[in-house]
Parts: sequence; structure tokens; C-alpha cells
Amino acid sequence: MSYVVSADGSKRVLLKEMVEQLKGQVIGDDIWEKHRGWPMYSKLFDNLGPLPHHVHHNDEAAARVGQKGKHEMYFYPSQLNNHGGEFPYTFFGFNPGVTKEQVKETLVKFTKDDNRITNLSRSYRLTLDTGFDVPPGILHAPGSLCTYEPQFASDVYAMYQSVLHGEHDVPEPLLWKDTPPEEIGNFDYLIGILDWENNIHPDFYQKYFMSPKPVRPIEAMQAQGYVEEWICYKCKQVSAKRLTVLPGETVIIRDSAAYGLYMLQGYGKLGVWDIETPALIRYGQLTNDEYFVSAPAAKAGVTISNHSKTDPIVLLKHFSENSDLTLLGKGTKGSC
Repeated sequence: MSYVVSADGSKRVLLKEMVEQLKGQVIGDDIWEKHRGWPMYSKLFDNLGPLPHHVHHNDEAAARVGQKGKHEMYFYPSQLNNHGGEFPYTFFGFNPGVTKEQVKETLVKFTKDDNRITNLSRSYRLTLDTGFDVPPGILHAPGSLCTYEPQFASDVYAMYQSVLHGEHDVPEPLLWKDTPPEEIGNFDYLIGILDWENNIHPDFYQKYFMSPKPVRPIEAMQAQGYVEEWICYKCKQVSAKRLTVLPGETVIIRDSAAYGLYMLQGYGKLGVWDIETPALIRYGQLTNDEYFVSAPAAKAGVTISNHSKTDPIVLLKHFSENSDLTLLGKGTKGSC
């Protein structure tokens, strides 16, 4: 869906098509050879109320329906959340001690009534400028803050909650979405999709919560005119940073991998390109708030100039795989 535009805005081509044509020249040879395309995307999801308690399948389960597993990350930017919506809390997993049989009972009741599966779960109040790691197999019912979501490029899921906050019904086909035809009606199969031990992990919050982590000592970065932090960092498959360029400063930022970016605040220049955070976007309007930085450009270094004397530039950068990342909170480099 994303497209690349010419400098004057007259020509447009899908990012997918550009990657297919230029391959590693855009996304890096390592990612092209591994995935034959750009394997992640990000979105800003701004829902009024909570979503159903649902799960994304791992690679093995997703392969049974011709898809890939889905790992995603959440971050709640303060710039996009002047209001919490109807329910700024997210349910994750289950309470320690919950049994598979208890969960199966709620799934069997899906079409009969409110199955109240979240009675078996715990909700966490969402805190601005923090986030969560959400691996495949973890049940989650995202809350109503506008959420930045870097994730693997897959739409595989199943919804296990039958009635939402506000009495909204969830159709039964979504319970069996991405279930092989021969398994439809098999509630034990749905239980098997879950990463059970981590859904009931007693230290779930400590394991999956993420607060920003500076990439270097803050004082050293501020002396050079910026602050950069990892905000999504517990999985090597997808990750993200927040970059703040201080008022009036010009900096050169280097990364080891290609990335997309969203502007959250401020205005200035990204190389030769104007960057700005629009106050209002009309349908079909071109804006200067979203860019893709190729792997060669990221490695050479991107010059960013803040043209405001008072307002910082704040932008979010999402990566597929970035060799700069040490899996913070996991204690080692490697895949998640």
C-alpha cells in the first residue's frame, strides 16, 4: 500500500515494486537474500475501544494456512495520545494458575454468550512513551491508546473473545480465522496455538514491558544535538527507535539497516527532503511526515536539520533486522 513519490509528486510507484526492482540496493543484500522483499511494516492503530483478546500464530501454525508467523511490538507515543479513548488498558495472557481446561470452556461458549475470557486474564494500564513486546502465541486485547506497531508482515490471527467492552459481538468466523479446514471445531487445536507457559508467566510484565533505552549515554548524545533510544528491542525480527533532534541542531545519524520513519513532532530537513508533522491530513493529500531510508543511505549517514528554535524533531524509525540491536532485556544477541 505504501508508495514512493518523485520530488515533484507527479510520479508514484509502490514501495513493493521498487524493492522488487532494486532489491538489496534498497533494503540491504542480507534482508533481500533472506526474505526476497521487505518483511515488516508498521502502523498507527487508533481504536476508540479495546480489541478482542486474540492471538497471532507462530511460523509452524501459520504455515498450515500458507502464511508466516507474526511478531509485533507496541509503543504509545505521547504526541498522538491527548486522550485515552474508552479503555486505555490491555489484557495480556492469563493469570498464573489458569488451566487449559478453563480456557477451553470459554472457547466452547463463544457462540452461546459472552465467554468472558478476560476474566481469566490481567489488564495493564498503558503508560505513554512505553510499550510491550508481543510474540506469536501470546493472547492480547489491545487497549484504546493510539499505538505505534512495528510488526512482521503477516496478518495471521484468531480472536478468542466473543463480546467486547461496549457489548460489541465478535463473529464466530474470527475465532477460526487461519485455522486449517480439518481443524475447525477442534477447540484443543486453538489451545495448542497458544504459547502456554508464557501466557501464564508470573513475571509477564517484567518479561514483555519495554521502556525506552538510550543507544548511547544521554549526556554524550545531547552534546551532539540529539537523543536516540531503542523503544522496541526484545526481538531481532522487528525493532524500532525514537530519535529526538534538539531545536536548531543539525546531526548525522547512522544505522546499519534500512528503515521506515514517521514524524511525530517538529519540522526541518532529512537530507534534501522537507520533513514536517502535519496538523491535519486530508484524504489523498501528500505529506512530508513519512519516509523510507535505504540501507546504503542509512549506513552512510543521514543529515537531519531542525529548523525550529524551540521545538524538537521527534521521529520513529522501524527496522526489519538491525545488527546494531542487542536484545535488551534478553541478555544476548540472536533471534527471538
